Amino acid sequence: MREQPLKHGSRTRIKICGLTRPEDIQAVNQAKPDFAGFIVEFPKSRRNVTVEQLKALREEMDDSILPVGVFVNAPVELPAQLLNEGTIALAQLHGQEDKNYIRQLKTMTDQLLIKAFSIKTEADIKKAIRSEADYILLDQGAGGTGETFDWSLVPAIKRPWFLAGGLGCENLESAIHLLHPWAVDLSSSVETDGHKDPDKILEAVYAVRNIKEEI
Repeated sequence: MREQPLKHGSRTRIKICGLTRPEDIQAVNQAKPDFAGFIVEFPKSRRNVTVEQLKALREEMDDSILPVGVFVNAPVELPAQLLNEGTIALAQLHGQEDKNYIRQLKTMTDQLLIKAFSIKTEADIKKAIRSEADYILLDQGAGGTGETFDWSLVPAIKRPWFLAGGLGCENLESAIHLLHPWAVDLSSSVETDGHKDPDKILEAVYAVRNIKEEI
């Protein structure tokens, strides 16, 4: 039996993505976001980590933070193995993984899956909402670009979803009030000179924790 999507009450959750260094782990351990993301075995990304690096970083991370492995067109066995051995709690699929890939992965693990979608049109939104993944993530493009997509395309979404793309302390409140995402996902906006910035991470987590939701 598959686990039910995570429930943390009504507040908006936050994911800090693209951790690569022990210093990044120290930063999230201090700030305590809900999720910490690692881009696994995707050398095209400057935030890439190997499985060995992931496991070493994971060992030092606070148990209250859920580790998310981010995969781009990886062999399905890779996320399945890391999920089943407990190295990661969720797998985020950020490539061209189709419904058959998701169905196959679901036969290999009971853990939860996030599918990312690049949003350009209303058709992209409709495709995302139909996904068989446990969560969907709406992004501007490849991820980590620091750019937003057209938020006016987003309808009221009845399922748990992550908002990504160009989010920072300057627009988190407006994004949450306008779109009511289940979670927000930040990467480049919490970096300085290409590395995660502990002060920016702390500021972002504090901001999300203190935003009053408007119904």
